[in-house]
Amino acid sequence: EVRLVESGGGFVQPGGSLRLSCVTSGFTFDDYAMNWVRQAPGKGLEWVSSIIWNSGDIYYAESMKGRFTISRDNSENTINLQMSNLKPEDTAVYYCNVLYRRTNYWGQGTQVTVSS
Repeated sequence: EVRLVESGGGFVQPGGSLRLSCVTSGFTFDDYAMNWVRQAPGKGLEWVSSIIWNSGDIYYAESMKGRFTISRDNSENTINLQMSNLKPEDTAVYYCNVLYRRTNYWGQGTQVTVSS
């Protein structure tokens, strides 16, 4: 059974930082892309960043470049998202996602709130 469990969300003031983690289990990573996707209040899903497990290739949405850093820990089967210089518009539920064997799997999400 594929499982994705996010953690690390919380409340932070503008300019602050948070580190999100996604612990994965139930599948082999190989060439799969692990993704962070977010959903702001009243809005649709927005892709944030991806990392290709084997190659380590990394991709970011334009508005996250320079502020967010995605990484993986092979030994812990975990991907992380280090977020800095957070802005109120980064407020959202952040989800970990993988498309594995033609099925999209999602974690339960972790809330990030950026407010003064």
